[in-house]
Amino acid sequence: MRRVLRFLTLIGALVVGLVALTVTVAQDDDTPPLDNRIPVTLPGTNTPRPFVLRTNTPSGPTATPSWTASPLPTNTPTNTPSATPTNTLTPTPSDTPTHTPSPTPTLVGPVFYPDGVSPLTGLPYPNDEALTRRNLIIKISNFPPIVRPQSGVNAADVVYEYEVEGGVTRFAAIFRNNTPDHVGPVRSARLTDLELVDMYQALLGYSGASEPIQNLIMSADWSWQAISPSRGDNCEEAGFCRFPREGLPSEHTLYANTELIWERATARGINTGYRAHGFAFSDEPDGDGLPANDVFVEWYGLTDARWQYDSATGRYLRFTETQPHIDAADGEQLWADNVVIIEALHQDRPDLFDPASSTASHQINLWGTGRAYLIRDGRAYQGFWERRCIQSRNPTPTPTPEEGPSLRCDIDPGDALRLYYGDNTPMMMKPGRTWVTVTRWLNYVSISEVAPDINATAAVLRLTPTNTPWPTPVPAAGS
Repeated sequence: MRRVLRFLTLIGALVVGLVALTVTVAQDDDTPPLDNRIPVTLPGTNTPRPFVLRTNTPSGPTATPSWTASPLPTNTPTNTPSATPTNTLTPTPSDTPTHTPSPTPTLVGPVFYPDGVSPLTGLPYPNDEALTRRNLIIKISNFPPIVRPQSGVNAADVVYEYEVEGGVTRFAAIFRNNTPDHVGPVRSARLTDLELVDMYQALLGYSGASEPIQNLIMSADWSWQAISPSRGDNCEEAGFCRFPREGLPSEHTLYANTELIWERATARGINTGYRAHGFAFSDEPDGDGLPANDVFVEWYGLTDARWQYDSATGRYLRFTETQPHIDAADGEQLWADNVVIIEALHQDRPDLFDPASSTASHQINLWGTGRAYLIRDGRAYQGFWERRCIQSRNPTPTPTPEEGPSLRCDIDPGDALRLYYGDNTPMMMKPGRTWVTVTRWLNYVSISEVAPDINATAAVLRLTPTNTPWPTPVPAAGS
């Protein structure tokens, strides 16, 4: 009996010791494993220990953009004048831009195009001459207002509008189908034009350029594709002629004849009908787009652009600074079948220009990828734009870390802008003419279902005589 009692006493002592040891261990380390951590109240305080959670979120940005849907921007950034939209649409966010393909669409692009079909418009070339000649970019002024109405803009297949400096925009009009003989006023080249020439394997018609930009053009592989009075391309042989007008400064009097520019290119042996790819076209719009009868873009209150949908023609008509924007050559309001708006990084180039220089030109990074809108047939679609990099070259300075990387890229000539949804399917554009607006931020843009009625002044402007014979040109003397 004593042996049994001693044995039980020994067992009890061992149990008590193990319990005490367990309590001691728990007090020495009261932190559970990370995967099971819960809030613990520390002695003498009511402050719970914070959660520590494991996630699968990568530490840096992904190589491919991941679309986070948000309503179409309707506000402008701090210290930027409001775009004053009317009844601006606030769509319901979704996880990814969605689209419903047409049951029987006619698809063209973004890589392959049927024989005889233009990658600029998604439509057949109008004739053999258009098929065989080269894309031609002509720089057209849009500021000050005295340069309006410009001539020949409605004859372009694609127009790029971008900020040159200080909220002032300029047009880079790409011609192929049509041969207008009076385009302008022609103005100077900027850094962005070097990208566009590569993108569209194009000729570049411009008045001149600042010394740093001209040096870049002259040293480019495609330098002979640049045709300009600053290179000796004159009125009689190359089609750059001045049309003086009383009260108009000389720099706004230069106009271009596209037929003579193409003849100049033929004489140089460079008038080859290369294609550019990137745009994709369908007769039927993608599904699920949001109503877009009014599109307003503003640059710091200095200038703006408004596009309103005309259901009778299926086109968007342009207004600038509350006035219908007219083409002096045909007397019609500027129009487009597609309005594309892309967001791209704008950077200063202190390596090219002194910060105090009045001729400073910033760089717009038209490579990589970014956010985009496609607007057609009264609907707006959210997605991305892309211009693929092959390998890095010529790193350019980044003034501040916040502006991100600015590494230049090698890109295949003719690899132009591509528009796509978050699932990498192409955004289908309407066959026809396209206007591409490049902005710093998409929240410079307001898209509305309801369009303000500003057509009343259009009737007045259309009473102005059009197609008036132009003054006798004089030889171009400089830019």
